[in-house]
Amino acid sequence: MLSEKVRRIVSNLKEYGGYKVPYQLSNNFRLFSLNSNRKLVDEMAELLGCKMGNCSVSQFSDGEIQIHIEESVRGCEVFVVQSTSYPVNDNILELLIMIDALKRASAGVINVVIPYYAYGRQDRKARSREPITAKLVANLLESAGANRVLTMDLHTPQLQGFFDIPVEHLIGVPVLAQYFMEKGLEDMVIVAPHNGSIGRTRKLANTLNAPIALIDKRKLEEGAQETYDVIGNVEGKNAIIIDDLIDTGTTITFAAKALAEHGAKAIYAGCTHAVFTGNSIGKIEQSPIKELVVTNTIEQPEEKQLKKITCLSVAPLLVEAIDRIHSEKAVSPLFE
Repeated sequence: MLSEKVRRIVSNLKEYGGYKVPYQLSNNFRLFSLNSNRKLVDEMAELLGCKMGNCSVSQFSDGEIQIHIEESVRGCEVFVVQSTSYPVNDNILELLIMIDALKRASAGVINVVIPYYAYGRQDRKARSREPITAKLVANLLESAGANRVLTMDLHTPQLQGFFDIPVEHLIGVPVLAQYFMEKGLEDMVIVAPHNGSIGRTRKLANTLNAPIALIDKRKLEEGAQETYDVIGNVEGKNAIIIDDLIDTGTTITFAAKALAEHGAKAIYAGCTHAVFTGNSIGKIEQSPIKELVVTNTIEQPEEKQLKKITCLSVAPLLVEAIDRIHSEKAVSPLFE
């Protein structure tokens, strides 16, 4: 039986349609979790009505990762879930080793579910003699033996082109939009904290039938402090800042301060990936942000959980995508 918490999460995603509980899984279906986000995978397994695959992850005394799959996966369609969040390099290597183990155990199809794809911000050569690590990680996943990648909110959608295998790219905007619709906010304006977030902002604005605004960040001269200005009308409105991820918290908190200075009535913020490094939690706590809405693509320790931070589950969305892949149905309705 599903817990009341999971039932509530599922009910919040009715706009996707087509989901069914319990799901009809074939005998060759396997779901495995590594160490980065076990709570999310536990929830996914509960929704799917399946048991978690048995595998052990340990380390040798020198830190080498050792993985042992403790059941047969020969000819199976395997889904292995791992967010490449902190510690980023350990989690990436753990995932690569798991893929290699599955390949050598004769798994039929290896689907890699990466709720948060690290190194996505290094997607081009911004300066001479720089690597493109987003492409490097894609190459590593393919070389290890992955047959398909299922992920959420890549830093830029064109990262899908770095892969020569199918990539199912889900977006978190519908999950965030559903939450803000249920809050019943009036006089909303959706705010892009930088130029790179305009597309995501427009999608949320279209869903909520609200206008958009932009935070213009500029440095007038070399060595001068950056200034933040607001393009668009935010005075007396409920402003919602939207981005794909929050890392140090600097961009989102400066954007919130600029909105407050321009007369915003209340300031909300939302993102898919709560990376939260350094003193980001302190910055958010002291900022004018009334509520920050994130998802659980990255598991958060207790010390990074604030009263003003609301965490939504993406388990139902990932499970629906997994079922569609497993049943050979179109995944496009989940991200169109």
